[in-house]
Amino acid sequence: MPKNPAVDAWFEKKQHPMEEAMQAVREATLRADPRITESIKWSTPTFEYKGNIFSFTPAKKFVSLLFHTGAHIPGKHKGLEGEGATARTMRFADAADVKGRTSELTSVLRAWCKWKDS
Repeated sequence: MPKNPAVDAWFEKKQHPMEEAMQAVREATLRADPRITESIKWSTPTFEYKGNIFSFTPAKKFVSLLFHTGAHIPGKHKGLEGEGATARTMRFADAADVKGRTSELTSVLRAWCKWKDS
């Protein structure tokens, strides 16, 4: 599970109040599929595989993930929220919530990778 030093530096610089939960999302994401990579885009950690999967949209009291084209990920994914034609969000209250819903996040990420490979 290779981590990008630029993302490490982002976390170190930000000292974000939700860092524990954000790091849990980061680790779950990188473990979901070895082809998923991370970088800093739009001044925030962004995860990619054959396109941008999601970016953190940091809030102070929860973790929000913006799935840029989440409406197009095949399958039904309970945690993806939104009504628009393109983007979806997924939110986590804290690190315990991430831990309890890791399989849900992993399912979305694997559906993305399978979709991009088809």
